[in-house]
Amino acid sequence: MLNEDLIEMAFIDQLVGQGFEFHHGPDIAPDSDNPQRKNFDSVVLENELLRAIERLNPGVPFSAINEAHQKVLNLGTEDVMENNERFHTYLTNGVPVEFTKDGASKGVNVDLLDIENPENNSFWAVNQLVIKENNVNRRLDVVIYINGLPLVVIELKNATSEEATIRKAYTQIQNYKKDVPSIFFYNALCVISDGIDAKVSSLSAPFTRFLSWKAPEEAGLQTDLQVMTKHMFDKRVLLNLIRYCTVFEAEEKKDENTGLVSIAKIKKVAAYHQYYAVQKAVEQTLRATDSEDGDRKVGVVWHTQGSGKSLSMVFYSGQIITHPQMKNPTVVILTDRNDLDDQLFGTFGNCVGLLRQTPVQAKSREHIKELLKVSGGGVIFTTIQKFSPQEGNVYDTLSERTNIVVVADEAHRSQYGFKGRLVELDEGSEIRYGNAKYMRDALPNASYIGFTGTPIEKEDKSTPAVFGDYIDVYDIKQAVDDGATVPISYEARLVKIKLDKEASAEIDDLVEEISEASEDQLEKSKKKNATINAIVGHPERLKDVADDLVSHFEARQEAFEGKAMIVGMTRQICVDLYAQIIQLRPDWHSEDLDQGIIKVIMTSSSDDPESFQPHRTTKQQRKELAIRMKEPNDQLKLVIVRDMWLTGFDAPSMHTMYIDKKMQGANLMQAIARVNRVYKDKPGGLIVDYIGVGQELRNAMATYLQSGGEGKAFLDISEAIALMKEKFEIVEQMFHGYDYKAYFQAETNIKLQVLLGAQNFILSSKELKDRFLKEITALSKVFAMSIPSFEADIIKDDVAFFQAVKARINKFNPSGVKSDYEVDTAIKQIVEEALSSYGVIDVFEAAGIKAPDISILSDEFLLEVQNMKQKNVAFELLKKLLSDDVRVRKTKNISQAKKFSEMIESVVNKYHNNQIDSAQVLEELSAIAREMRLEDNRAGELGLTEDEYAFYSVLNQNDSTKMLDDHKMKELIHHIVDIIRKNATVDWSKRSDVRAKLRLTVRKILIRYGYPPDLARMEADRVIEQSELLAESFTN
Repeated sequence: MLNEDLIEMAFIDQLVGQGFEFHHGPDIAPDSDNPQRKNFDSVVLENELLRAIERLNPGVPFSAINEAHQKVLNLGTEDVMENNERFHTYLTNGVPVEFTKDGASKGVNVDLLDIENPENNSFWAVNQLVIKENNVNRRLDVVIYINGLPLVVIELKNATSEEATIRKAYTQIQNYKKDVPSIFFYNALCVISDGIDAKVSSLSAPFTRFLSWKAPEEAGLQTDLQVMTKHMFDKRVLLNLIRYCTVFEAEEKKDENTGLVSIAKIKKVAAYHQYYAVQKAVEQTLRATDSEDGDRKVGVVWHTQGSGKSLSMVFYSGQIITHPQMKNPTVVILTDRNDLDDQLFGTFGNCVGLLRQTPVQAKSREHIKELLKVSGGGVIFTTIQKFSPQEGNVYDTLSERTNIVVVADEAHRSQYGFKGRLVELDEGSEIRYGNAKYMRDALPNASYIGFTGTPIEKEDKSTPAVFGDYIDVYDIKQAVDDGATVPISYEARLVKIKLDKEASAEIDDLVEEISEASEDQLEKSKKKNATINAIVGHPERLKDVADDLVSHFEARQEAFEGKAMIVGMTRQICVDLYAQIIQLRPDWHSEDLDQGIIKVIMTSSSDDPESFQPHRTTKQQRKELAIRMKEPNDQLKLVIVRDMWLTGFDAPSMHTMYIDKKMQGANLMQAIARVNRVYKDKPGGLIVDYIGVGQELRNAMATYLQSGGEGKAFLDISEAIALMKEKFEIVEQMFHGYDYKAYFQAETNIKLQVLLGAQNFILSSKELKDRFLKEITALSKVFAMSIPSFEADIIKDDVAFFQAVKARINKFNPSGVKSDYEVDTAIKQIVEEALSSYGVIDVFEAAGIKAPDISILSDEFLLEVQNMKQKNVAFELLKKLLSDDVRVRKTKNISQAKKFSEMIESVVNKYHNNQIDSAQVLEELSAIAREMRLEDNRAGELGLTEDEYAFYSVLNQNDSTKMLDDHKMKELIHHIVDIIRKNATVDWSKRSDVRAKLRLTVRKILIRYGYPPDLARMEADRVIEQSELLAESFTN
């Protein structure tokens, strides 16, 4: 039978086959014959680390090596993220130390890893590693040590056990972070697996950011864990991932209560698609920049929006900057809009550690010239417009170096062309070229790489001419399959608004005319603007849009939490639509920047109309509004934009975009991607179309498919509704044989009985219960995606009923344990009117009985449970209460907790295997409850304290260890407790020397009382284990 031990050993065997050394944790523990750590609270293998530092840094004196060693062991703070970032800097850049040589002080960076020569490092896989910290003892499944440093923590669960899920593995890692934080000071990666599925991310990542690691080519029939082990745990890949594909970003978070903004550090590690793309891009860069044979075209990376393109650009830049073949290159990051330049500059500015220098933003044409006239180095941000000459057709040559790399964001815009076009001027006309031509004038030997979230159109000849062919493609299907993005649905609501075909055609013509113009040029085109405002911004039409939008958004908010964006065609329309919405919902408005549910995000000046002035914001104020919009709990839920935040803006909780602006091609695809970000269990994003962009979406989709992309960019809302109906039917059929619909006609007091009966019906078998929880979770997701719709309205009450049954079943999980179906959800339970007055369902109400008094497991209470009509509910209730009791006992009395835990497990297994019926299982669980009560009275009967009785339970566990009568046993217990109290120092449970001495003393006492030496040794270990549990009370 497959279990965790077998999964663990299969994983380790594969690692050993790849050149890792295996060490069983207990064999190298501090109290073993071959200790590799000083004590149980130290997590670094100190001697192994010292050997590695000496090996990797020949010529550095021992005093400097010792100083580096000490700096690694003592990182200086108690904060996990601060220490982790400090250690990561040591790991990637070396540990800075000073020493004196020939009378002069010399500074060097001492290396901890050899990135270039993986075999020069030691790779150890250690299983069952015990760490003791803050009186807590934790055993980690597998830890990967590189040069004695615990860089990877792996938590494994059993794929064949329904309880041991990958979600539970994630929760376990979070618990380790609280219980034994010091191992995470050094952590580079966390891996969670059930032996089949396997996911990886950083120590600060939420569960949704843990992703599988795929093979670079078709892997055949292998489990996720096998693929990850072969490819990610390849020594070179692992080192590159840690060194070049890991960054720390500072995220601004706003405290709801105080309004204060704080900085939180988030560690981000490349997903597999980012890692492989960066390695290919580096390889192509070395080829393209070759001074002899390079063609200066690196290529294009097409990674769909929302899949981490900006970070891929950072990882790429960090790796080529340090590559010896590049000889200190200059990296020019190119965008075509100021706001994109600012956003990307912010991302890069967050990652100075990886880039080893601070990026600089070019302020003007003169500034860019100044920045590029250097002999090497630098990360320079600029917009492409700064390369167009102020007059004439030639741009000055700034540098002829070959190690300049131009990295273009969204490499498919018209500005990248070489073609000339005739431009009319006051004094005649002249030929102007695409900006790519001027860039080539300025940097004739630079190489070009493009990153894009949308494919290059077949008609676009200029982009391949500048950048070359695709280096790597990561399309929508791959991103959704991997969980890197969520799918998008599309709903046309044009029927609801008054925009006739003629008016629509007129707008299309206008849009066509101005499609090549920038948004600012459009604003300046007063005549065209006035026409658009008159048609699209007609007050009657905007009133209809506002009416529909408000009711639609409120219906969405009932189903699941999140935010929305409204895209207007002109600034005037944005301002007028805001006014219409506020008329409907005055309480959404606030003049205070920090308050209010809705805001307009746009640039404006004092010259603008009076109606614009309340919405006028500075760059800093818009940054503060962005923080509010990104914070899921902030009351700001809706923003109206014209062109800001349509690219590069990341608010994962945004679930709906209302489009009232004609857009096309890449601009449209980028805009809709605002709602495809992963957030909790968000099922997908929704695009609501008020103006008719459906055809443009289909055209963009055709381009996507022609370029080799797979999957759909968006689903029609009708597909989501069809899926909802299918899932509803599945859940409804689970109640076959039980008339739950009686609930809707019943009186309130009868309603609860129907609900209790439904719960009992679903609990009739474990398989039905698990299937119901899984399917109602899936139904809730597609229901949320389909709201608001006629079809969703029809089944709304039934879905509310099913969710109520789910909520009550989940109450039977042991206290503090959430099921995988209720963790971290963005989807709200629909509250059916009759149920809302009952508030929070507690476990006794869920069971339909009165909450008992303090003496929870009294005979009267047990009898009441046994006599319950709903036997399945009674079983779940009693199992939960007993399991909770065992959890408490585990903190005080190891032996007792183990005994009762095994008894409960045995009875439950018999019941699930149909060896006993529901009446017998209740009788047997009640018997365990009575035995627990008797056990609690036993300490008093023996004249022992609770602590002393815990040791009595250890030494009196079974006949083979029961050597003495009660009188002699009490004498022995008093003796042992006395010895432990005298020897227990403040940190004794962490110090292996103190514990070893105590163990020896206890063993000698047991032998003196007649225990055979072998049994004395075994029992001494258990006594020490129990002592550690009570460590605090012994040192008080």
